[in-house]
Amino acid sequence: MSTIPPPPPGPYAAPGTPLPGAPIAPGTVPNHLAWAIIATVLSLCLCCIVGTIPGIVAIVFAAKVNTLLGQGDLAGAQRASNTAKTWCWVTTGLCILGLLWTIYSLTLGGGMEQYQMIFDQIQSGV
Repeated sequence: MSTIPPPPPGPYAAPGTPLPGAPIAPGTVPNHLAWAIIATVLSLCLCCIVGTIPGIVAIVFAAKVNTLLGQGDLAGAQRASNTAKTWCWVTTGLCILGLLWTIYSLTLGGGMEQYQMIFDQIQSGV
């Protein structure tokens, strides 16, 4: 017979899998925070104010991912990550539309002439 005592009773998991409710290492689920911030700032810079609203929503969901991982909620972290990714795509799409609108207005829409006229008025002190 062996002299090794039996293990104490309690929850056990296979090696490499966390116990329920145990904190999960950040980075196991992508949070998309950098993408959300960059897309939000770019949409704001490209005069697409409408694009900043879904960008802020993406930032909020991206920030929730690491919090949920720290609480051990892997399923919630994955849902928040997927939601943040969806809002990041929406923000990126609106950012691209803002870029195309800016290019159009400066080239074909007569925006450069209006800009030059405003600049000349400022220079003349009117």
